[in-house]
Amino acid sequence: MAQTTTTDFVDSLPGVAVILSLTWLVFSVWSFLKPRNQHSLRSVAIVVLGDIGRSPRMMYHAQSFAENGFVTDIIGYGGSRPIPALERLPKVQIHHLPEPPKLLRVSLPFILFAPVKVVHQVASILFVLLVQIAKPPEFILVQNPPTIPTLALVWLVGRIRGSKVIIDWHNLGYSILALKLGNKHPFVKIATWFEARFGKTAYAHLFVTYAMRDFLVEKWNLQGRKIVLHDRPPHHFHRSSAQEIHELFLRLKPSLALQASLHGFLPESSAPYSTPFTHIVAEPTPVAPSAASRRNSLEYRAKITSPKAPPISAAAPTYTEVRLPSLRPDRPALVVSSTSWTPDEDFGILLDAMEMYETRAKQLAGLHWKAGTTKEQQDEVQVLPKLLVIITGKGPLREKYMDEVAKLQEDWDWVRCVSLWLEAEDYPILLGSADLGVCLHSSSSALDLPMKVVDMFGCGLPVCALDFACLQELVKDGANGRVFKNSSQLAAQFVDLLTGFPGTPHLDELRASLARTSQSSSTPTHIHTPRESVEPGDGDWRWGTWEENWARTVRPLILSDLER
Repeated sequence: MAQTTTTDFVDSLPGVAVILSLTWLVFSVWSFLKPRNQHSLRSVAIVVLGDIGRSPRMMYHAQSFAENGFVTDIIGYGGSRPIPALERLPKVQIHHLPEPPKLLRVSLPFILFAPVKVVHQVASILFVLLVQIAKPPEFILVQNPPTIPTLALVWLVGRIRGSKVIIDWHNLGYSILALKLGNKHPFVKIATWFEARFGKTAYAHLFVTYAMRDFLVEKWNLQGRKIVLHDRPPHHFHRSSAQEIHELFLRLKPSLALQASLHGFLPESSAPYSTPFTHIVAEPTPVAPSAASRRNSLEYRAKITSPKAPPISAAAPTYTEVRLPSLRPDRPALVVSSTSWTPDEDFGILLDAMEMYETRAKQLAGLHWKAGTTKEQQDEVQVLPKLLVIITGKGPLREKYMDEVAKLQEDWDWVRCVSLWLEAEDYPILLGSADLGVCLHSSSSALDLPMKVVDMFGCGLPVCALDFACLQELVKDGANGRVFKNSSQLAAQFVDLLTGFPGTPHLDELRASLARTSQSSSTPTHIHTPRESVEPGDGDWRWGTWEENWARTVRPLILSDLER
């Protein structure tokens, strides 16, 4: 028998090393890719590749998870303050991602900075998901879009840590990119492949509309559970009381005072007794004429039908008893629109509509005074109120459009438009204070619904919304709002709904419809009943709140082990 020599052993070492290396590599790859089940129960990581405070749906998700006993980690950028519940709930922890160095953002052109930014995002997100969150979460919930790089990262972390990935489809990332580059651009094709590849195999998919669910299931053959979760407002959204409106505009007084265009436009006010929209009416001795008689007087009518007339006196009253604030009869109509100032929201439509309203208001005011000097003669011509349009939100096109507004309203008497940024707790109060909401969202994919309309409905605020394919899942034309296709239609809706303000029968009908729908909703008894098969027109259209809707749809998904 031949004996193995030292030389033979040495000669075989390279082959042994290669075999051992290949074995280790195969084992490592298999260990890395095999499904795992070592996660921490009742825990979730929520990934928002954006400003957390400006992502209401994801913040509501986080609140709902935490209130259902889940340890909740939120990963995203800082900037805006999140809703108070996330700061209050003990199971919620927010991980702010660092921004790329400012020097790189300033010095590098976009084509070089973009890949650097992606690499920085990848490193930051992986560090939080793999290192900072010590125990693997049971679920990873990711917002889409943005798509790149988040969908690939959560897929990767899900494989490594055994977490179940849930994608919340707000829109389609490639469709937003196509707005800038065109559908045939190579980058759009790459983005489409990327979104389909890493979005297809999630554990579950949440959709904001039935249209989006049906489209993606057919286009990409999505796997996993597929659930439609319509946006709904949280329970604290409601129609604001006169007291809340009074306190809000006392807080906003410094911000409004900085708006030069409002000087001389709003009614005089004297804090803390009055604001441009509310006042505390004193009961002097002897008793002053009744409110009804004051409203019928020609002096009063002159003040509310002419933009140049001096406002009703708002001097500090002398009190004989404490009274609550009430709405001022000479207040302007308040219209609110929330926008991200991006190309998929054409602010030019609202700009043109305001200009048309200004023209019509001037015409009616002139006819009103030509009609005669008696009350009966002037009643034959109903006038329009002054219009204050408040735009909330931040975005890249804000300065461009607000500069246009500033130039136009130099010649306006009846309309003013200002842009304000509000704290999270003040936003629903403003919506509940407004008379009418406007939505300019057009949807890059025509498959998503605007969250801003949901917020407005939750505050009992009727909406005029720009029409697109699936808007009817949310806005019912003539029932809870109006639908328009161009600026002329929007201006006509302003005139129709606000004529005779503050007495507005058409607007009151829309507001009453929202109140009836809200009151008819109720939380279902069997909250673990799956809701995947509910179609539009079924009981799911009951308005309700975010909490009720989430309990019907998402809670059975994340607590399915309780049914075993």
